Amino acid sequence: MTRDATRAGSTAGAFPSAAPTTPADAERRRLLTYAAGAAGGAGLIATAYPFVDSFEPSARALAAGGPVEAAWGDLRPGQMRTVAWRGKPVWVMLRTPAMVAELDRGIPQLADPDSKHSEQPVACRNPTRSLLPDLFVAVGICTHLGCSPVLKVGDPGFEAQMNGEDGFFCPCHGSRYDLAGRVVRNVPAPLNLEIPPYALQPGKRVRIG
Repeated sequence: MTRDATRAGSTAGAFPSAAPTTPADAERRRLLTYAAGAAGGAGLIATAYPFVDSFEPSARALAAGGPVEAAWGDLRPGQMRTVAWRGKPVWVMLRTPAMVAELDRGIPQLADPDSKHSEQPVACRNPTRSLLPDLFVAVGICTHLGCSPVLKVGDPGFEAQMNGEDGFFCPCHGSRYDLAGRVVRNVPAPLNLEIPPYALQPGKRVRIG
């Protein structure tokens, strides 16, 4: 046997030739291919479904954007309660006659005394920034970096900075607001507190949103 013949025989042993394909084999291979594709597609759908479903808003998420109601008739003068609206704290405060008088006087260092550059309903663009002089509704989030200010009433140190008036103080970076949520000059907060859209309801309630 020649060297070429020996090499050919060796190669033939290493790579045996495929058996002839019959029509039945071709049909079986086609059915297996379809079955594998269908299984893969089903797996892809099963894997993708949780991601698609996650884009559907939950009932809680839908409710979070809707209006909320809060009572204020049971508040004592000078008392405030907080309710949640769209994930934000909203203050509902019953101001005393003395507080309203402070707002009528105003203080000289307010940055935006007429609320021309701040957010509030048109009907609330007044010295008290409210529908009723003694009822204050505001989003309790500082317009600087989102901290929540605290009410300061009868605090001599705070009143000294506010020309003898009460107001709100942000403990994060020292921004100060009067009792209508109007920010003073030369503090980090650039704008007055936001006044959300709200409406008065029977029974001394407010509908926010």
